[in-house]
Amino acid sequence: MKPLSLLAFVTVLAACQEADPPALAVPSEVLTVSSEVMASPAGGDSAEPFLSASEDAVYLSWLQRTEGSYHELRFSTLAGHGWNDASLVAGGDDFFVNWADFPSVSPGPEGTLWAHWLQRGEEGGYDYGVRVARSADQGRTWSEPWTPHEDGTPTEHGFVSVFSRDASVGFAWLDGRETNGGHGGGMTLRARDVSADGTPGPEALVDGLVCDCCQTDATVTPSGPVLVYRNRTEEPEVRDIYITRLVDGAWTEGTAVHDDNWFIWGCPVNGPSVSVAGDNLAVAWFTGAGDEPRVKVAFSADDGATFGDAVVIDGGNPAGRVAVVGLRDGSALVAWLERTGGEDAEVRMRRIREDGTISESVALTSTSSARASGFPQMVQAPDGSLVMAWTDESGESSQVRVTRLLLEDQ
Repeated sequence: MKPLSLLAFVTVLAACQEADPPALAVPSEVLTVSSEVMASPAGGDSAEPFLSASEDAVYLSWLQRTEGSYHELRFSTLAGHGWNDASLVAGGDDFFVNWADFPSVSPGPEGTLWAHWLQRGEEGGYDYGVRVARSADQGRTWSEPWTPHEDGTPTEHGFVSVFSRDASVGFAWLDGRETNGGHGGGMTLRARDVSADGTPGPEALVDGLVCDCCQTDATVTPSGPVLVYRNRTEEPEVRDIYITRLVDGAWTEGTAVHDDNWFIWGCPVNGPSVSVAGDNLAVAWFTGAGDEPRVKVAFSADDGATFGDAVVIDGGNPAGRVAVVGLRDGSALVAWLERTGGEDAEVRMRRIREDGTISESVALTSTSSARASGFPQMVQAPDGSLVMAWTDESGESSQVRVTRLLLEDQ
């Protein structure tokens, strides 16, 4: 593949003979990655990138601040070796903009595209809701926006996950209707299907008490959709990663992917990531259980009904913010932020196999662990390459950056 600009080869040698931090698995594979820096379609003052992919395209969306508090949700489609010119989805000075709760553009059935963003309510503050729009012409025009939650309360609604099936698109979100406008009540997880033509199905309560502001994630397995999220128990508060599956039209009771038993009184703002990996399902997440920050991965061979042992893959000082991409051979690639000193950090990546075998980690880019750097995104393109996007805070203003990654042995 001919690069757009700079082609840098990063070769990582196995280091089985070197001592690893306590509780870390010993790397036993070589991972060779080539990195192709791409010209970003996003301009200056851009942030909150989101990546999604269909069988024949990759979509990048982001928020672009144009003037004052006015923001626009824009997106671009990867065409060959470059991105198409940015297209506008929606804009306004009432967008709710948050470093951890980002909007999206995702492909749906019958060639549709679906966008979501957050919009402030009349009371301001933490009164905001989810807005959804549909495009039937690949983003040239968009429908009037619609709100999937019908409670009408001036509370928080966000951290949306989108998943596509043959004839519908599913939306899952954190819903604060039980909090009565503050943070003292219980955050809930709710979901709703929408048909390809935009007709909504009924709302469903998925979990009645979840962590307040950790991202959710979803994918579709051969058995149906699954949702992963950070649960929250009653006192003492344990906030571990849970999974729920849509079975016979109903969401199952959430169960722990792994019992970390992380007792924490506040939200860590660090959600999980899930991906189908061959015949497996891979879930990656961050935990601070035992006052030891860790990034972990676990595999399921039965579409999320049960999971094998969790494997620690970080380098000893992670900030979390994980992204997992499953590969056809059943292995998974996991990216996360690893602190390197102060607020300096790197986006690092490892390959992990179902049997727990891991590669040495690759540093993909330098970044910051500050909130403004956001959450790096990663998806697999139709040609098998990986596309990564992140927010670069090193200049005078934030800038969404994009790079393409190739595995030499894929």
